[in-house]
Amino acid sequence: MPRTDVLLADPRLAAAERRLGRALVKAAVGRAQQRARDGQIPPEHVADAAVAELPARAATLTPVINATGVLVHTNLGRAPLSAAAVDAVAAAAGNCDLEFDLASGARARRGAGALDALARAVPAAESVAVVNNNAAALVLAATALRRPGADEIVVSRGELIEIGDRFRLPDLLTATGARLCEVGTTNRTVLADYAEATGPRTAFVLKVHPSNFRIEGFTSSVAVGDLAGLGVPVVFDIGSGLLTPHPLLPGEPSADAALADGAGLVTASGDKLLGGPQAGLLLGRADLVRRLVRHPLARALRVDKLTLAALEATLAGPVPPVADALAADPASLFSRAERAVMPLAEAGIDARVTAATAAAGGGGAPGVPLPSAAVSLPEPLAGPLRCGPAVASGAHPAVVGHLEGGRLLLDLRSVSPEDDGRLVAAVLAAARGSSPGVVPCR
Repeated sequence: MPRTDVLLADPRLAAAERRLGRALVKAAVGRAQQRARDGQIPPEHVADAAVAELPARAATLTPVINATGVLVHTNLGRAPLSAAAVDAVAAAAGNCDLEFDLASGARARRGAGALDALARAVPAAESVAVVNNNAAALVLAATALRRPGADEIVVSRGELIEIGDRFRLPDLLTATGARLCEVGTTNRTVLADYAEATGPRTAFVLKVHPSNFRIEGFTSSVAVGDLAGLGVPVVFDIGSGLLTPHPLLPGEPSADAALADGAGLVTASGDKLLGGPQAGLLLGRADLVRRLVRHPLARALRVDKLTLAALEATLAGPVPPVADALAADPASLFSRAERAVMPLAEAGIDARVTAATAAAGGGGAPGVPLPSAAVSLPEPLAGPLRCGPAVASGAHPAVVGHLEGGRLLLDLRSVSPEDDGRLVAAVLAAARGSSPGVVPCR
């Protein structure tokens, strides 16, 4: 049996140790040695076996091509960052001028570039701030905007929403110590409901965009402009992070429009329709934002340098992938699908072009269909594409589509055109590495 120190001196394993760390490499060597002791491999193959099972990177997160047709997929990390944002994160990963003025040598405002970019993107905002997600933005607002004798938040019953993983808005708000004053009904709330409920105990009126569902039929809700006339601050959680109106999403509220209509404060996510990193955006009146950022809780909820770098590059740089996907022309998607199918069919894979319907996802634009095109494959390829040998070795990214009518559909609206080649290569590798009808993982 080769000794551990001899195996670790193998140039391949020595290089892997510099990349992955000694613990991961040594553990792989130990498992390969045990396989030799058990008679599964000959001793001379121990080094090869250890190299073969090493992960591609030290972290366990696996790169995924999102072919689900859901542009902002929470389970797949929500918005993919633009190349500019990725470069900005790499530049900020070491020491950087996060809170330092290089010209004067004095301390500077933390994340000034990102905050300035956010303010430019939303002209109606007098002031802006950033925390670590939209839930944190609401927690900070519910905490900092209350005062002695005014601890009630007035909110419509139809807007006390629940999103994924049993996250319920009323639970979040009451956890801060706030009292909820619920008005209206599930399907109908009118201005008089709010007017009757507001008074000296009201800290603010909260309006929440339902985001991930729609109620149709006998319904009524109150616009921000009408709520602004009640004489108390209006906080509007728009959720999906649309900063300005989008022609394809006429029913989706935007931060700039909400503020122009009279909202005192708008909260939103940075990693949804904005297409940036996870962040909670706070935009609105200077006095309200000042109360939030000066509250002690703001320090606990602040974002790090990597988030600030990615956010600034998203706002100031080129159009992010989510925006490109949203604006994709269906005809171009069919052309891409046809080009992808050709090499797959030539390799003997049952690949076809089919029409599909994508969605914005991430709680944005519920019920708004986005015409798309997909590559249709045999269902047994779903497993190998997600976690087959080529994915485990790091040779190819995982590919996640969706099953429909006994077929695996890879929707190209949620796939960057730059990833078409990688998608095709991953399908070819998955087909080579799997037996017909066998799905290695679920």
